[in-house]
Order: sequence, then structure tokens, then C-alpha cells
Amino acid sequence: MVDLDVDLSTTRWSVAEAAEAARVSPNVVRNWVYRGRLEVAGSDYRGRPLYRAIDVIRAEKATRERARRIYSLQAA
Repeated sequence: MVDLDVDLSTTRWSVAEAAEAARVSPNVVRNWVYRGRLEVAGSDYRGRPLYRAIDVIRAEKATRERARRIYSLQAA
């Protein structure tokens, strides 16, 4: 379980933690990076990417808002 009661601007999450917090699959988080919506903020001791929690939340919010706009246009 990801703890959301932390300082989101300094906390760093792995792909799995970011996906759990955003309620998406880990591949979605990787796609956000590929598309430039999320930047890597460092790496863990094994060299795996870490992401700032606040950036993950912003990427998730932007994705959901964009999906709502597209769905609204298609429904009309």
C-alpha cells in the first residue's frame, strides 16, 4: 500500500508504487515517461527509475482529464 500522507514533492516512487498510487498498470507509467508526461527523478540502488510522487499525480490527472475531453467529443 502506498502512503499518500507523505511530502509528495520529495517522496520518490518506483514504477510499481507509482502505478498503485495512480490506479493504473506499470506499463501506463512507462508510457507516460515515453510520451514525456513524466520524468525520471533518480534511480534506486539497482538502477531502476524512481519518480517524484507529485509528478506521478500530475501525470495521472492530466491523462484522466484528456480522456474525459476526448470521450465528451465522441459522445456528442
